[in-house]
Amino acid sequence: MLAFVLRRLFQSLIVMLAVALIAFAMFRFVGDPVNQMVGVDTPQEQVEQLRRTLGLDEPVVVQFARYIYNAARLEFGVSYQFRLPVISLLGERAPATLELAFMSALFSLLVGIPMGVYTALRRDSWLAKIFQTVSLVGISLPTFLIGILLIYLFSVTLGWLPSFGRGEVVKIGNWWTTGLLTASGWKALILPSITLGLFQMTLIMRLVRAEMLEVLRTDYIKFARARGLKTRAIHFGHALKNTLVPVITIAGLQLGSIIAFAIITETVFQWPGMGLLFLKAVQQVDIPIMAAYLMLISFLFVSINLIVDLLYALVDPRLRATVGAH
Repeated sequence: MLAFVLRRLFQSLIVMLAVALIAFAMFRFVGDPVNQMVGVDTPQEQVEQLRRTLGLDEPVVVQFARYIYNAARLEFGVSYQFRLPVISLLGERAPATLELAFMSALFSLLVGIPMGVYTALRRDSWLAKIFQTVSLVGISLPTFLIGILLIYLFSVTLGWLPSFGRGEVVKIGNWWTTGLLTASGWKALILPSITLGLFQMTLIMRLVRAEMLEVLRTDYIKFARARGLKTRAIHFGHALKNTLVPVITIAGLQLGSIIAFAIITETVFQWPGMGLLFLKAVQQVDIPIMAAYLMLISFLFVSINLIVDLLYALVDPRLRATVGAH
């Protein structure tokens, strides 16, 4: 098992180095950083002095090594647009994005798994057909259109929920803020959470349904019925348990996707998170923010993927046996 973990850690390190190379290349091929930081009338002597201060006159290999060292210490430079450290800007907006991602993932799991189990066990019922129709809509419609439709229905027409913003938030500690402790925060969170989590919910529902139908046809389920076990014990004690093995992998990877692709949802609802900050950085060619966002999201993906691999090895006895054999 230790060798398995070390291999995964080595692979994760290679991926992060590749991402760091891409992020570093953005500084060299998407405009000159010095030109972004000085004015048009700045004397050439000051420009060269700033270039030496930033280390841009050194070899590329040295610059890349320094960039990796600084990134490991969460130092991503200063934003061209805001003239503030990038890590502080991302730190201010990280709670909003993580809170939205967590609630979206929770919604997709708590709704998607029961819907998938029900549609597998009651395939011919009218409610199962409605669930399948909803899943088709969730997969087919783009995220921004779902958000606009929800805003039109629940904000414009019915006036039940706010159409933008995060609501009232409460500060916890030095930098964490949350809207989960206020009524307006909960109301503001409902629509963007559903919008961001709907695709993942439909994906989990379809996966659970397909895996559940496959498991119910296996021999050990037939033997369980022959032994006289109760239907509930067969469905939830045996079938569902084995169904959730691939769901763990998909759910873990989708959590990374939710965080990475929250940009559209945050834009539609003007949610003050990292995705909205990244979009503004793209519009202003603010490379430090773009590179830092790329590094942080990649680190989240790699970390989640590593955790999923380890959980998969713990849940699936066959994979544990394979890992032990090697």
